[in-house]
Amino acid sequence: MTGYATAAAAYTQDSVLSAPPERLVVMLYDGAGRFLARAAAAYRLGDSGAAMEPLQRAQAILDELLVTLDPAAGPLTERLESIYLFSKRTLTEAQLARDPEPIERVASLLAVLRDAWSQVADGAGSGGPAGDLA
Repeated sequence: MTGYATAAAAYTQDSVLSAPPERLVVMLYDGAGRFLARAAAAYRLGDSGAAMEPLQRAQAILDELLVTLDPAAGPLTERLESIYLFSKRTLTEAQLARDPEPIERVASLLAVLRDAWSQVADGAGSGGPAGDLA
């Protein structure tokens, strides 16, 4: 590993370890978005093999988002669970069809949620109400 790569890895690890929970959720959405973009691009290029890993990683992020949901948070938790399960199902169908369009629809849906979580995280950082959504 180069000096730059080592420093970047250390910075990333420090960012994750010191981030509040709301910001971690935003980071998960960011990662899912990057992986979904890679998978869709690979399918558009006709390289279904290259789409496999980023799709699996995006689905692993959705799994993580699912297990971190707090049932005590009420109806919002149920809605998020439904969205995550829908997203996983859609990604599986996209993988079987080797179709980038459903992947891009899921990415758009998750981007909306990411923006909402970013607002929550920004409010939590400034002392505003954040709530226990996940």
